[in-house]
Amino acid sequence: MPGFTNSLSQFAFWKTYLTPKRYSHGKIPDLSGKIAIVTGANSGLGYATTVALAANGARVFLACRSRERAEEAIQNATAEIKSKYPNAPAPQLEFLELDLNDMTKSHQAAQEFLKKGLPLHILVNNSGIMNCPFALSADGIETQFAVNHMGHFVFTMALLDKVKESQPSRIVILSSLAHEMTPKKMNGIDFDTLNDESKSNNWDRYARSKLANVLFGKALARRLVNEKVWVNVAHPGYVATNLSRSTKDVWGDFADKIFSIVTKIVAMSPRVGALTQLYLATSPEVEKKDIRGRYFIPIANEIQPIHYARDEDLQETLWVFSEKLAKEKIKVKTL
Repeated sequence: MPGFTNSLSQFAFWKTYLTPKRYSHGKIPDLSGKIAIVTGANSGLGYATTVALAANGARVFLACRSRERAEEAIQNATAEIKSKYPNAPAPQLEFLELDLNDMTKSHQAAQEFLKKGLPLHILVNNSGIMNCPFALSADGIETQFAVNHMGHFVFTMALLDKVKESQPSRIVILSSLAHEMTPKKMNGIDFDTLNDESKSNNWDRYARSKLANVLFGKALARRLVNEKVWVNVAHPGYVATNLSRSTKDVWGDFADKIFSIVTKIVAMSPRVGALTQLYLATSPEVEKKDIRGRYFIPIANEIQPIHYARDEDLQETLWVFSEKLAKEKIKVKTL
């Protein structure tokens, strides 16, 4: 596990364990009349976020690749809300097909939502992949960068006018403390060698995609500074999800078993892990204190991301790169 081991010295685990819990499910306000989209909502953090939003009155679209898994999640979430939240309104949960591995399909997913003529008050860019073997997306882009950043960039930009029309509104982008693992050799993001397998390992590529999440969030927040649209970035913490499902394929059975044991001992449940993104998506404090373009770790604590993420020149370089790439790859009328 060379990429992971070499990065441990700068990967500050303590930041998520020595902080207070500043938000809880009981603090989520009434969300009746609010429309939300959660990407990757069929499992893990996305599912927990969906349940919490719907239990407090929001109408939630589960933006997922698989209709079958999304509909199963809708059934489970409906039963869970009725069981655990007996006073909650009837859950309003719907499937929205979204394939973040394909920019054209990401764009089309946004268009399908827009056809409904609904407002959009909350967008949670939750979905992600981690430590995957090297591969290229449908657009010929390294997959972790493609799914974690480019798919969400396209989806968000296609929905942005609707989010602005619906203000006050929120956009929450999930990143990770792993963005601190971005190697110095990448100088932030190595745009010229993005698709060169020999220039990076699986963890380097994951860190790069998570840095892109923070850079995008900060650049977007700056563009919306005069709007009642609050954009922020969250690291959920070490959570027991299926995000590490590629561990066995990449590092073998032993590493997979170690990860499983450690996860059982120290990881948070998705319900707890979702609280930081729920804080940014729902807390009145965000608007009251005008919290925008910030980076938060569990539970709802603000810290500074790595210096690369605070570099406005790099933020703008990523923005221009992403916009140009999207225009080249999307096979329909675009941004």
